[in-house]
Amino acid sequence: MELEIKVQPKAKRNAIEVSGAGDVTVRVTAAPDNGKANDAVISLLAKRLRLPKGGVEIVRGHRSRKKLVRMPDLTRSQLMERLAET
Repeated sequence: MELEIKVQPKAKRNAIEVSGAGDVTVRVTAAPDNGKANDAVISLLAKRLRLPKGGVEIVRGHRSRKKLVRMPDLTRSQLMERLAET
């Protein structure tokens, strides 16, 4: 499963937000220095989706706020169900 996300680095808190339209915003406190924000995004998504960190991969957008993330072990319904959990 691949998912486009928007990332906000240097946020006040770590959070994953899903809009009614299905847009996903990932807020991380890490700064975008030397891949720290990308690592934080992977860690946060892996924890929320109950996957190992190796099960979440940034495919495109390593230096952009818009990223394409791949999670091959999840279906679309599993992904949205786990993201909706608080």
